[in-house]
Amino acid sequence: MAEDNGASKFAYFVIGFGFGAVVALLFAPKSGREIRADIADTTRRSLDKASEAYQTTRERAKELASTGREKAVEVIEEAKETVTKQRDRLSAAIEAGKQAYQEEKEKLAEEG
Repeated sequence: MAEDNGASKFAYFVIGFGFGAVVALLFAPKSGREIRADIADTTRRSLDKASEAYQTTRERAKELASTGREKAVEVIEEAKETVTKQRDRLSAAIEAGKQAYQEEKEKLAEEG
């Protein structure tokens, strides 16, 4: 058998590539100008679609950020209200405790 080396494999590759390129050109249904125009149109349409997708995504992100801010403000307001209510309850309990202590002190003073 013949000796297989890298140079012969590369030569076969180049020959096959050249043959495939010639066949592709012979059977191409369009001229070079038409193919370039198609590539340009496809590229333009792809860029337009990508731009639309970017704009849509950007608008959606703005909406989500706005909604998130609104929800955060609502949660903060509810938390403030809860803290205020709890503080008022605690203050009332402290006042009731002070008043009960004062009454008990006066009662003991009267007895004693």
